[in-house]
Amino acid sequence: MPSTLIWNLQRRRFLQSLGGLAASALAPRRLSSQAPATLPGIRFEEIAQQAGLNFVTHNCATPNKNQPETMVAGVALFDYDNDGFLDIYCVNGADIPSLQKTSPAYWNRLYRNNHDGTFTDVTEKAGVAGAGYGMGVSVGDYDNDGNADLFVANVTGNQLFHNNGDGTFTDVTAKAGVGGATAHGKKMWSVGAGWFDYNNDGLLDLFVVNYCHWEVNKDPYCALKEGLRAYCHPNQYLPLHNTLYRNNGDGTFTDVSHETGIDAFYGKGMAVTFADYDGDGFLDAFVTNDTMPNFLFRNLGGKKFEEVAVNAGVAYSSDGNVLSGMGADFRDINNDGLPDIWHTAVEHEDFPLYLNQGSGLFADTTMPSGLGQLTNRMTGWSNGVYDFDNDGWKDLFVARANVMDNVQQAIPAQAYPEPNSVFRNLGNGKFEDASAQAGPSFQIPGAHRGVAFGDLFNTGRIDAVVTSLNEPIKLFRNVGASGQHWLLLRLVGTRSNRMGLGARIRITTADGRQQWNEATTAVGYACSSDPRVHFGLGANTLIKEIEVTWPGRTVQRLTNVPADQILAIEEPKS
Repeated sequence: MPSTLIWNLQRRRFLQSLGGLAASALAPRRLSSQAPATLPGIRFEEIAQQAGLNFVTHNCATPNKNQPETMVAGVALFDYDNDGFLDIYCVNGADIPSLQKTSPAYWNRLYRNNHDGTFTDVTEKAGVAGAGYGMGVSVGDYDNDGNADLFVANVTGNQLFHNNGDGTFTDVTAKAGVGGATAHGKKMWSVGAGWFDYNNDGLLDLFVVNYCHWEVNKDPYCALKEGLRAYCHPNQYLPLHNTLYRNNGDGTFTDVSHETGIDAFYGKGMAVTFADYDGDGFLDAFVTNDTMPNFLFRNLGGKKFEEVAVNAGVAYSSDGNVLSGMGADFRDINNDGLPDIWHTAVEHEDFPLYLNQGSGLFADTTMPSGLGQLTNRMTGWSNGVYDFDNDGWKDLFVARANVMDNVQQAIPAQAYPEPNSVFRNLGNGKFEDASAQAGPSFQIPGAHRGVAFGDLFNTGRIDAVVTSLNEPIKLFRNVGASGQHWLLLRLVGTRSNRMGLGARIRITTADGRQQWNEATTAVGYACSSDPRVHFGLGANTLIKEIEVTWPGRTVQRLTNVPADQILAIEEPKS
């Protein structure tokens, strides 16, 4: 989300002047496949180079400061070969001005998990190098064949890769009809997407997030200071509507943006995430917008959507101003059974935390939770809500970096690279910044953008893979959570979609405490995370009850389940 220097560094003053909108390649080293020695609390070890991940996000930076250059790119964690281990897919940019992948340096990359702590680049064999200028990625099994498929959101034509189940993919974009809708006479710039079954027919539908109207080398001239060109403020570009594709069940999709009401609302979308916030059995969609009000699309029985963000209290900051919304996650943070919303923004704004009140309303608890003070000096891109220390309370992770690559030339004290941050959930409605104790490698700043989450090593601890603009990717292996127990659920839908996306899970542990979580891959900005559902259990070694509410509201229960396992749960066929 590019901006002028004033917007990025002195946002409150800038917005007040507009009328009161304030707020602000080395060979892989073989690593042990065994779980590393755990340490107390939240702690990570960065191991990308040793693991054989030599990916670099290339944006083809130009003197013209083309808008997409500062916004790439996303990453996905998913098990493409069904061997029980998560693999890694990285999205990449392209040449400017052609917007084509003119060399392998611009290829998207797929890395297969070798089960020993290392990864192998299988991009060419798999056929997923991609085409055009990439932005984001979303994972979902759209044809319910048991193989996870890839959708890549691009500035240029979007792509859908069908997983053939033999280690290869086929580009089926044209047949499926999901190459991208048009506006102002050209294909809309898509930054991300998410899979969800909005009509509960057992087939995953596709929500595509579109950003703004843009043409290569036609950006306005915006300056940090005299003679120093910068990426422009979003208000220099026209907004777009998002796109909703209904899955027809025959390998094709229909654009239903108009008939469902999605295309009636224009914004500068950055992320989409899903949850059934009102408990009516249909998934709703939350969209962050860049310097425009957020959207909350309430699902009206799988037929239409009603945009209710203002009435629900999630459109603006606590002081009534628009935010520079980026990544978002939509899940229960305070263990009350209601999915909450946390999204990121830029410095001199806060990263808002909206707690679901259970009556269609959310309460902005950014300041009471401590997140206001903790995040006000940060710029955050992708993010996620996960229990990193397995204590039974979900924590918050944000991939951080300034928007401006040359900001220090204008303000020497202002850094472009930033370290990532993790905020520990204290279980009392408050958070503390645990970044300083998260390990030496966690302190290293970078031009971070995307982050995806999942248990890459099947140790019961949530790891993070972070992309960094024109820098090597980072793999943060979770080596914390000493002595804490866990559960990881792999859902297999039968009447519901095969991946079980949209299912809601409640667990009751031996000590009587309850937790809730949702099955989703749509997490953060431009990224896709582990579809398996993770719970930290603290000292509990037994789960008294697991209750799964499948899409469509079928309820399934399991009792007396031992902790510390990856458990597959298949939906009853009748």
